[in-house]
Amino acid sequence: MNDWNIQSRSRSCVACEQPFEDGAPYHSLLFATKHELQRKDLCQPCWTQHQEQKPESSENYLSHWQGRFQSPPPPAPEAIQRDTAETLLRKLTSEDFPQYKGAQYILAVMLERKRILKVQDQFKQDGQRIFVYEHPKSGDVFTIAEPDLNQDPLEKIQKDVTLLMEQGLPMEDAETTPKEDANRDSIEAEEAEEGASSDSETSVTPALHE
Repeated sequence: MNDWNIQSRSRSCVACEQPFEDGAPYHSLLFATKHELQRKDLCQPCWTQHQEQKPESSENYLSHWQGRFQSPPPPAPEAIQRDTAETLLRKLTSEDFPQYKGAQYILAVMLERKRILKVQDQFKQDGQRIFVYEHPKSGDVFTIAEPDLNQDPLEKIQKDVTLLMEQGLPMEDAETTPKEDANRDSIEAEEAEEGASSDSETSVTPALHE
C-alpha cells in the first residue's frame, strides 16, 4: 500500500449524496484497502446513523476526524514560478517518489508550522508512525510517514528539500538541461562529441541525489 497520497474531501455526503453546504459540519473516516487508503465523508445526520454501526470496530478502520466544509476557492491563474512547499508536496504525493519520502515529511512539517496544514490524527502501521494532515481550505488529506533517520539522515533530507525547492523534480529538468548544456558546449562538442554528450547527460542527476 502507498502511504503517501492525497485524499480529497468530497463535495457531498457519501451516504445520502447531499451536497455539503458552506460551513456545514462533516465527519471523515479513513480506511485501509488492499492497495490504497479510502476516505469517506459523511454529513452530520448520516454520521449519527453510521456511528451506531461502530465503524471503529472495522478491521480496516484507521482514523476519524471532524471538520467544517469550506467551499473550494476559484482556481488561481497559472504562473511560472518556483515550487512552493505546498505545490512540491502535492507533486511528491501524487506520484511515486520513494527516494523523497523524508522530504515529504519535512515539507508537511513546514506547512503545519505555517498553519497551511493541520494534523488531524496519527496511527501506526507496520511499526511506522503515519500522520494524517488536512488542508483546511481544500479539505485534501495527506498521509505522511515519519522517516527513519537511521536510513535517511536529517541533513540529507534537508538538502533534498532545498534542492527540490530550488530546482524542482529531476524529471522536470531532464529534457531541457542537457540541451542547454549542449548549446553552451557546442565548440567542445564538435571537437569531442562523445565526451561532451556524456557530460551533458550526467550534469543534473548527481546534484539532486548526493
